Amino acid sequence: MCIVVFIWQADCRYSLVLLLNRDEYHNRPTKEVHWWEDGEIVGGKDEVGGGTWLASSTNGKLAFLTNVLELHTLPHAKTRGDLPLRFLQSNKSPMEFAKELVNEGNKYNGPKGEPITIQEVQPGIHVLSNAKLDSPWPKN
Repeated sequence: MCIVVFIWQADCRYSLVLLLNRDEYHNRPTKEVHWWEDGEIVGGKDEVGGGTWLASSTNGKLAFLTNVLELHTLPHAKTRGDLPLRFLQSNKSPMEFAKELVNEGNKYNGPKGEPITIQEVQPGIHVLSNAKLDSPWPKN
């Protein structure tokens, strides 16, 4: 189970405190945090899909995601790890980027049948696991 806990704009000393655990198959090769070839992005790299689960850029952007374990996946779906990279490499605001992705949800694996919504993150403590932001999620 991937999980992210973050404190956003709720501490006068730090605008963001981030804790992230990536729980992936042990045999899935990854590269540790490093500066990517373009010199603009720093983060870990999924060597299977070529994307990332957590990275930041020299232009001040940060992106992360969690995974959803699924029984039935689309074999030709785009890798979700590409989403953080696309955001970091774009000149779009988070809201502009999110609005662009609403129509692309069916190209990726993930929960199907639910409408895609955009939620602006409010200041406070938040948890993202294998469901929507701040949803309770059982660990089996």
